[in-house]
Amino acid sequence: MATLSKKRLLLKILSFISVVRGYNILVLVIAQYLTSMFILAPEYPLGQVLFDPNLFFLVLSTASVVAAGYIINNFYDSEKDLINRPQKTMLDRFVSQRTKLSVYFILNLAGIFFASYVSFRAVVFFSIYIFVIWFYSHRLKKILFVNNLVASVLTITPFFAVFVYYKNFETVIFVHATFLYLIIVMRELVKDLENMKGDLVQGYRTIPIVYGEKLSKRLLTGLSVISFVPVYLLIRYFEIGKMDIFFYGVFFLLFIFLLILYFSKAKWQYLLLHNLLKFIIVGGVFSILLIDIEALLSRVY
Repeated sequence: MATLSKKRLLLKILSFISVVRGYNILVLVIAQYLTSMFILAPEYPLGQVLFDPNLFFLVLSTASVVAAGYIINNFYDSEKDLINRPQKTMLDRFVSQRTKLSVYFILNLAGIFFASYVSFRAVVFFSIYIFVIWFYSHRLKKILFVNNLVASVLTITPFFAVFVYYKNFETVIFVHATFLYLIIVMRELVKDLENMKGDLVQGYRTIPIVYGEKLSKRLLTGLSVISFVPVYLLIRYFEIGKMDIFFYGVFFLLFIFLLILYFSKAKWQYLLLHNLLKFIIVGGVFSILLIDIEALLSRVY
């Protein structure tokens, strides 16, 4: 009996981690810190950035609000996900919808509380962010074109919070942000191709459903070509240290992406493309360390 209870508890914990996308939250936290240390505040000692209480509470607030966003998104998409991701959905259902909503409100309140440590403007920022995430999950997600654009903006918004905090307006930051935004838009469109069956059943108006796979693939091809522009600019005109190795790799990965995209017809192929774009995003996060390896050691003290 005790063993059964432990198994159920473990499944509920795994279910909760799945619902809040624990892996994504961890990567987001690391990304915000690395972006702050090596891109937004490169002139500060690492220790000063790493142990800055304001940055800590900004990151903590972001993690709480984004986790809550995943919960409300999961809540509204439960029927669609049962078609598109049956195995994951069955795991997610070990946590009841009522519990999900309770945790959703708790995490949002925690996010506002953490933001209040930083400033009133931070409270306003995260309050608006919470509302837009809910409105996107509840309404905007079913509106053609708006769904992809808003989802991409919501994904990149946490970096805007630390960007405003450090008030660093150098051109290189906007070029980095443009590249990241383009990759995220591409990922959202690939997800629509991957989830066509469930979206069609639930009445979602996505680009693949309204205009077909052929046009969607053309849009992805165009976005891929456009994304080469910020990659080229970062390598050619900006001082990014050894991070250029990553961007040279991006050229190769995007070429592979276009090759697979051309022949893609099945859901598993779109899933492969989705994972390839996710790999580029995660790889980009950790490659920030390559911007200045010497500084990584010298700025510790």
